[in-house]
Amino acid sequence: MKTSVALLAAASVLCMAGAASAQAQPSDPVGKGTLIVTARMTGVLTSADDAIVDASGAASGLNVDVSDDWMPTLGFTYFVSDHWAIEGILGATQHEVKAKGAGTDVAVHETWVLPPIVTAQYRPTPNNRISPYVGAGVSYMAFFEGKDKNGFTVDIDDGFGVALQAGADINLSGPWTLNLDAKKVWFDTDASINGGTLKTNVSLDPWVVSLGVGRKF
Repeated sequence: MKTSVALLAAASVLCMAGAASAQAQPSDPVGKGTLIVTARMTGVLTSADDAIVDASGAASGLNVDVSDDWMPTLGFTYFVSDHWAIEGILGATQHEVKAKGAGTDVAVHETWVLPPIVTAQYRPTPNNRISPYVGAGVSYMAFFEGKDKNGFTVDIDDGFGVALQAGADINLSGPWTLNLDAKKVWFDTDASINGGTLKTNVSLDPWVVSLGVGRKF
């Protein structure tokens, strides 16, 4: 529910800002060589619900649950031509890992994840008031500063994933933009609990959704 409310609020803010800016001074144009730096509030919203098995592969009756998180991030978008751009995002989010089952809901681990994502974007109308784009690229999920909980020990593997992206910039007056962005990342990782006594292959497959303010250079 909180995620839905946040996304609806973000979309409303962008729409109102775009309407309000329609009467403002013209926005700075973008094209080959333009850099847009965007400060965003970003949510990493996971969809993990995978089975936890024992060392022999037998079902334990438990499933893994990974919490969502929202954190500030930075995006860097560089136009390699008038309609094509490369974007990279930097930031880190914190997630709690739980084991859930009948009568069981226990936190086993908490970890930070650094999920840099690099995408190639196509922007058909970069200088319109509302400039949509689509993109595709790769991500790397790096887990760090993990903290085990409730007597469990957990190891989570880093790795690569693939990403699809869609979003839009609202070009405001001068060098400023508002940005709404959504990425779907496909990423699987192996997690080992208590030295392999329990294990799971986790399909995190997060949505990475953002609202931000950018500046053109």
